Amino acid sequence: MIRFLTIALALCVTTGAMAQGSYPDRPIRLVIPFAPGGETDIFARTLSGKLGEVLAQQVVLENRPGATGIVGSEFVAKSNPNGYTLIFGTAATHALNLAVFKHLPYHPLRDFEPVAFVGSVPLVLFVHPSMPSSLGDFIALLKANPGKYSYGAAGSSTSHLGIELLKAAAGVSAVHVPYKGTGPALQDTVGGQVQFMTASIGVGLPMVQGGRLRVVAVMARQRLAGAPEVPTFAEAGMPGLEVGTWNVVMAPRGTPKPIVERLNTAINEVMRDPGIRERLTKLGIAPVDDSTPASTAETITLEIAKFAKAFEIAGGKAE
Repeated sequence: MIRFLTIALALCVTTGAMAQGSYPDRPIRLVIPFAPGGETDIFARTLSGKLGEVLAQQVVLENRPGATGIVGSEFVAKSNPNGYTLIFGTAATHALNLAVFKHLPYHPLRDFEPVAFVGSVPLVLFVHPSMPSSLGDFIALLKANPGKYSYGAAGSSTSHLGIELLKAAAGVSAVHVPYKGTGPALQDTVGGQVQFMTASIGVGLPMVQGGRLRVVAVMARQRLAGAPEVPTFAEAGMPGLEVGTWNVVMAPRGTPKPIVERLNTAINEVMRDPGIRERLTKLGIAPVDDSTPASTAETITLEIAKFAKAFEIAGGKAE
């Protein structure tokens, strides 16, 4: 009997190892928890094609927007942990939401396996062409007209938090118009339904080049490599405003370690590709090509604490 059980156990282990060793043997679904057209969507689409080549398997993108990324995140958290459903998470889905919502239906770390930290994206302030292009004049206009102007942002997102921190630092008021994602907010900023917003430089740059938007400043320590002409908030007279998002690939908790490691190796390979790096840099994204599952978890832990503090400074109250 003992011998039989030993053989059976060995067969199970061998079968499992073979299954993981052949991974992936069918298309992988990468969930984007926001509407198409935003910076997260653009980044994921840039990554996915090359990742499919490296893994020799198609990576299918699926947009599942709603509730500042909660809908898509919860879906992935509750998916089969077999490596075939992943999420392209953000600072909002995997840090900020924990501060914003009292009863989040998932935990950013306990319900996910960190796979790779792929890049950071500082926020840029965009305004409608009818608004001033210098930060000083922009602030002066808002101060002279409290509550007159509005901005677009997805719920309690990093973009929303960035503007709330700007308002608090400058002592101005403006009306928040909520959107499901950056894409719809961008369209209405261009159309003049709202007068300003924050997003990555890559999202709004085509509109800026076409004269349909103005770019004011970037919330980062240094100017962007992809848009060196855009001043930082510090250069424009408001030091300390450094706000942005970041992106991670996560798998459902319980995904086998060999699969997580296979994905991490493949993603880092993609992020080292010169063509991918050049494309991302032009989008205002600082690519990361040396993360590990452990370092990704550590970064998210630190970011959870940072966004909780920032949310408190902005006067936010958990919903």
